Amino acid sequence: MINPWSSASLDYEKLTRQFGIKPFTELLGELENPHLLMSRGIIFGHRDYGRIIKALREKKDFAVVSGMMPSGNMHIGHKMIVDQLIWYQKNGADIYIPIADMESYSARGIDFESSRKLAITEYITNYLALGLDFKASNVRVYLQSKNRTVQDLAYELAKKVNFNEMKAIYGFNGSTNMAHLYVPLIQVADILHPQLEEFGGPKATVVPVGPDQDPHIRLTRDIADRFKSTYNFVAPSSTYHRFITGLTGGKMSSSQPKTAIFLSDTPEDAEKKVMTGKTGGRESLKIQKELGGQPEECVIYEMLLYHLLENDEKLQEIHDNCKNGTMMCGECKSMTRDMIRVFFEKFSKKREKAAKIADKVLVEY
Repeated sequence: MINPWSSASLDYEKLTRQFGIKPFTELLGELENPHLLMSRGIIFGHRDYGRIIKALREKKDFAVVSGMMPSGNMHIGHKMIVDQLIWYQKNGADIYIPIADMESYSARGIDFESSRKLAITEYITNYLALGLDFKASNVRVYLQSKNRTVQDLAYELAKKVNFNEMKAIYGFNGSTNMAHLYVPLIQVADILHPQLEEFGGPKATVVPVGPDQDPHIRLTRDIADRFKSTYNFVAPSSTYHRFITGLTGGKMSSSQPKTAIFLSDTPEDAEKKVMTGKTGGRESLKIQKELGGQPEECVIYEMLLYHLLENDEKLQEIHDNCKNGTMMCGECKSMTRDMIRVFFEKFSKKREKAAKIADKVLVEY
């Protein structure tokens, strides 16, 4: 059972086998300019991404839907989604960003006004600072609770879904509150509503997610098929990215501050946090020189892989020097510390500017 509201670590290979997610590597060669997260294997799986490749190649309309649930501060792992949205925006996609305040209320108990404030001061501010262009005509960001189109569609779609199905997908039981039970249908409507006639009609749509969100994708694809004769929906595509490892090992989580570098951290705090990160070093300097390090188990290397180092050749050099024992963890940490400081010095200034305009980008319905 995959729970979208749990922070448990996932077995990516088992997930792929169990739920029929296809390896992204099988399509990588068909992309003219793949995103760095794709070429480096961080985006590891997909469902029907061939439709998106076709739309990209033929310059056809397609949509990207990526929600944000305002329940805590954004950390550097969340940057992956924004990086993908920026790439899709540059490639002509229509971008839909639902703010999941209804989910936040039902699953986390956060009231709607608090969700709105958090979405503006934290999420939208960071999206702007990271470079997503909200002024472009192809971007819509909205509150679920204020979008009557999505709410009406969710109600209609709910007609062909029953409790047994929701229980099988999400593990809901007799103690689940009814708002929480209904919220996945709102998310289905978030994903499908860009295909309504008022938004251009049926089109390929991709949802970039972490693997814990796959239950929403499976439910949406099933419902899209059930309403094909009514709306001619195209079942949405999806991609799946790995989670960045937390500073202490395990998943990076907003609810566990010691695991995370937050995008609101000062450059000094981010720098200090890097130095606490778990490495892939051996038990002693002597053993590491003999056997080499383990970059695959290193939080510091992941920072470089996911976010800080775009040069593939330099990254491979660091990887190889770690593996052969010629680069020690202290040297790698110091280098990464300097890079994270530079990133946050620039990003902090962008956040200050973004905070002044973040409340002006919400689409009112």
